[in-house]
Amino acid sequence: MDRSLIEYLPQVLREVREYKALMETEQSEIVDLWDALEGALKDQFITEATINGVLRLEKILKIAPKATDSLNDRRFRILARLNEQLPYTFRGLEEKLNALCGVDGYTVELTHGSYTLKVRIELVVKKQFDEVDQLLKRIVPANLIIDIDLRYNQHMTIGDYTHEYLGGFTHYSLRNESLE
Repeated sequence: MDRSLIEYLPQVLREVREYKALMETEQSEIVDLWDALEGALKDQFITEATINGVLRLEKILKIAPKATDSLNDRRFRILARLNEQLPYTFRGLEEKLNALCGVDGYTVELTHGSYTLKVRIELVVKKQFDEVDQLLKRIVPANLIIDIDLRYNQHMTIGDYTHEYLGGFTHYSLRNESLE
């Protein structure tokens, strides 16, 4: 938003040379102030947080970012950490995974007889795989075996594509990468 200081003056003062010079001089300071205020507002919401807000939350939560992390990866890690509230139920676990991976971004299956929690993460969120893995290790009870992996493309996923289109991919990329 363009906030020109001269526009805040009455019309009769806008043409005075001293006021024009004063407003032009102060304009950059006001722009910086508005940008800082906007950043402070964005920092109140994790999904919109600026680098300063992310740094602050990482320090509070004792999260060490990786050198290769993008700002979105760091926001995701913060969200994952804030979603850890013990104790939890299976439905609560599903809600946490919904928040992190999206409703269709994973599958989860609990096998009571073998005490196994099987989680498959959709290929489109595989960059956040490690964060989901760490979340599960922190909140899943110690008596459960965690079986986490990527949910690879299956025949029903790629069956709608023509052989000509699929011929442009390697077997590895057909299995391990999102075709969208």
